[in-house]
Amino acid sequence: MTYLAQRLVQGAFVLLGVTAVVFGLTFLTGDPASVLVPLDTSREEMERFRHQMGLDRPMPIQYLDFLGRALHGDFGESFRHHEPAMGLVFERVPATLRLSAVAIGFALFISIPLGSLAALNHRRPLDSICRLMALLGQSVPAFWLAIVLILVFAVYLHWLPSSGGDTWQSLLLPGLTVGAASAATLARLLRSSLLEVFVQDYMRTAYAKGLSRHAALIRHAMRNAALPVLSYLALQVVFILSNAVVVESIFAYPGMGRLAVEAIATRDVPVIQAFVTLAAVIVVFVNIGVDLVYVRIDPRIRLS
Repeated sequence: MTYLAQRLVQGAFVLLGVTAVVFGLTFLTGDPASVLVPLDTSREEMERFRHQMGLDRPMPIQYLDFLGRALHGDFGESFRHHEPAMGLVFERVPATLRLSAVAIGFALFISIPLGSLAALNHRRPLDSICRLMALLGQSVPAFWLAIVLILVFAVYLHWLPSSGGDTWQSLLLPGLTVGAASAATLARLLRSSLLEVFVQDYMRTAYAKGLSRHAALIRHAMRNAALPVLSYLALQVVFILSNAVVVESIFAYPGMGRLAVEAIATRDVPVIQAFVTLAAVIVVFVNIGVDLVYVRIDPRIRLS
């Protein structure tokens, strides 16, 4: 419990820093009021609008007011939609979580067999093929892969929809796009971790008892090689959320990443702040959860 309390306190300081940074960055591109009013608006009307939105107050006062309201989940009203900003983001959270789950599923489904085959066939042709596939997966930009998948599976083959998020089929292409790069990195990391485990004494003992390499891999090696993979998988939450901003826009997927792109384009400050803060909360709690899972995988790790 002491460790958990410490991690929660650290997470609170991280969130405080995130809110300060995102609050300052949203104003660096200029006055949001200039985007929200018509071009022919007079100076008097502009000043009246800025006063109505609270944009004429000093920035430190605006930040303290923002922080006090954010502690209660109130990020103000969207400049564009005239609805609570956090409510708009929360409406899109389930769609993004579904996309993230599919992306992680693709990443694990591809990386575990690929990394295991590469490790079991170390310095053989199959190892080189698996490493080449992983390198290609890391090198291909997400937006290019998304366009290729749309052309192949939606335009030419007509197997899957190219946009939307109403059916499970509409999750496959964006999920594969987001999960491809993660799968490549996880496969290379799993291969390296397994190669380190294969030379340990307990693996030699398992071989001496008559276990095949595949049986020893499943019973002993995979669990001990999972820690670095699990650590990196937690970092992939950040990668998936950042990739979702691009991928959701390409596939017209109704997630919070697409909402963030629209908010950035229109300088909808409350929505941007709500999105970044919620994303930071998700990342903090995922990392805390992964730290707590460590002790279940490896009893040698002590949370103290």
